Amino acid sequence: MRATGLDGFSKGGVAVRIDGDRRTISFHTDIADALVRPFDRAGIDIPIGMTDDGERDCDRLARERLRPHFSRVFTGARRWLWEEFRDPGQANDEALRRGQTRVSRQLWHLGNKIMEVDAFVRANAARDIREVHPELVFLRLNGGMPLPRKKSEEGDALRCTLLKRVGFRDIDRWLTEARIGSGAKRDDVLDACAVALAACEPCGSVPEGTPPLDAHSVPMQIWF
Repeated sequence: MRATGLDGFSKGGVAVRIDGDRRTISFHTDIADALVRPFDRAGIDIPIGMTDDGERDCDRLARERLRPHFSRVFTGARRWLWEEFRDPGQANDEALRRGQTRVSRQLWHLGNKIMEVDAFVRANAARDIREVHPELVFLRLNGGMPLPRKKSEEGDALRCTLLKRVGFRDIDRWLTEARIGSGAKRDDVLDACAVALAACEPCGSVPEGTPPLDAHSVPMQIWF
């Protein structure tokens, strides 16, 4: 199994690759560059598949699993937000006019990456590319117990420990390399590792079974 896990950051994306017993990390400018090497399955920490109103069952189910930390799942991604608008205020005015929820500033600023991934996935429909939420992966690695905030010292240390237990022995060196050379943050690297693990050894999904498809036949399902 050749599996790749991707997590985005401001200047590009972190890719963690699992190929048998070998685990490697690399940094890329975009998804096409990150997935240029052959893979059997890829996971990405970004919404894949969108509805017109931003409501997805997979988001709702993921938030339920992560309770009480509901906010760790961003919701409300809609293609028309970024296709039709360049200003979040105008986009939100239109969302309210349509009777929909407003888009958060944090989600709005992910728009370029969301649309980049959306275009790539739709152009590569035959490839196994899945949405993964790293917090769901860390939750199952932690025996279903909620974790502290990932940017806290305690939360960071726990996530590092959990990853080392499942074979990411070079995580400390990777974190140093990321800080010096790429601009990626610690949590970007840790999240990419978790996503790669779910791509290599998926343990479940929300929803289970056959997922609903969006208007472009893209499945809406989050793996962990």
